[in-house]
Formats: sequence, structure tokens, C-alpha cells
Amino acid sequence: MTDRFDLSGKVALVTGGSRGLGRAMCLAFAEAGAAVAVASRKLDACTALADEITAATGVQAAGFACNVARWEECDRLVDEVYDTFGAVDVLVNNAGSSPLYPSLAEIGEDLFDKVIALNLKGPFRLAALVGTRMAAAGGGSIINVSSVGAVLPDPDSLPYCAAKAGLNTLTVGLARAFGPAVRVNGIMPGLFLTDISKAWDADAFAERVEHSVPLRRGGQPDEIVGAALYLASSASSYTTGAVLKVDGGLAPGPA
Repeated sequence: MTDRFDLSGKVALVTGGSRGLGRAMCLAFAEAGAAVAVASRKLDACTALADEITAATGVQAAGFACNVARWEECDRLVDEVYDTFGAVDVLVNNAGSSPLYPSLAEIGEDLFDKVIALNLKGPFRLAALVGTRMAAAGGGSIINVSSVGAVLPDPDSLPYCAAKAGLNTLTVGLARAFGPAVRVNGIMPGLFLTDISKAWDADAFAERVEHSVPLRRGGQPDEIVGAALYLASSASSYTTGAVLKVDGGLAPGPA
């Protein structure tokens, strides 16, 4: 059974990979045998994790600086990763952000554009470039990290929710575009206790999960790993165009 989740000889590129869910996925892919390209805006953090991965697992890992919101940096990232590793077998579009704003009417055009660029435009560009190369090479897996906000839009993060809904749509469309060689799927996380959660009001969070999350808690970063390994590996060989909820039951399932 473990052979189905084996990623030996594969190369995984994870954006937003230096912390939170991205870090957990980078470590899991390496433990499954994959070489790992860790990408985020902060090169030092990516390089530090890459060094940690190699020391712990012995697999090749490298850090790359990239602001996914910028089209030209996505292009450069893809070229650099292919120059370093020679291939990408797994792409995880994980980078994302949802800046705070005082009210909907006070959202500026710059903020709106940045949120769309980071959460939707960048993943599209990376998937288009890497998916094309994957298809030419005969296979690969693309995983888009969405959010339950895509189906439970929150007024406090509405541009982000709209972008993630768009990412879900891209996931289905890209699966059709790059099949049969390349599989494209999504993970829709709920409330995870990452670095970002340290800024949340603890009492308000506890009340929310008590009343809205059937598992009555937030997720730990390593609890994203099972879904990521499944979608990255041959265990999901007949799965494409799917968006998998990993949210403790927060969002409703299909009707």
C-alpha cells in the first residue's frame, strides 16, 4: 500500500512553501522520496527549509524566491526550477493571502488587484506553464490549494473568497485542458492553526469551531498531508478535476 504514495524520483514544487501548510507539504513530499523546490517571497526562509529537508531526509531540496502575484516572477520561477531539477512532477499552488480591510467600500483597487493576483492569477500562470511541460513529458499532478471561503464566502475576506472560488473553477478547467496525462485537483482547507492563526481572537475562534465545525477544533498543519500525498501520488491515479474538503466538516458537502 505504501508504494502507492511513494514519490521517489519525483520533483515537487510548492509555492508558499516555507511555512504553514506549505511547509508541512514540503516535508511530507520529501519523506515520501520527492526532491522539493520550496518557493515563497522570502528566499532565506525557503533556503533554510530546503537545508532542513535535505539534512533530515537526504533528498535534494532548494529554495526559490518568487512573488506569485507577479506574472514575470512566475515565468522565472518555472525556468529556475526546471534548470535546477530538470523536471516538475508535482506542482502545489499554495501561496495565498487575505489582507484585512475596514469595510467593503474601503477596499482599494490596489488591494483587490493584489488579492486576485496572488490567489488566482499566479496559480493560473504557474499551472499553465508547468502543466504544458508536464503534458509534453507524459504526466504530472497539479494541486491547487483553495479555501472553504470559496463556498462559504465571508464578508471580512470577500476578494479572497472570490479568488478561491475562481481557483476551484480553474481546477476543473485545467483538468480538462491537460488530461489525460496531467491530473489537476484542489484541496479546500478549513480553519487551520498555522502562523496566521496566532493573530486570531482565541475566544471567538473557540466559539466558532464549537458551533460550526463538527470536529470542534481547528486543523493542525500536518493534517493537510494525507490529502496532499494522495493527490500527488499514484494513489489518486483516477482522480482529476476534484476539489477535496479538509475542514473538519465546516463547509457543506455536495447536495
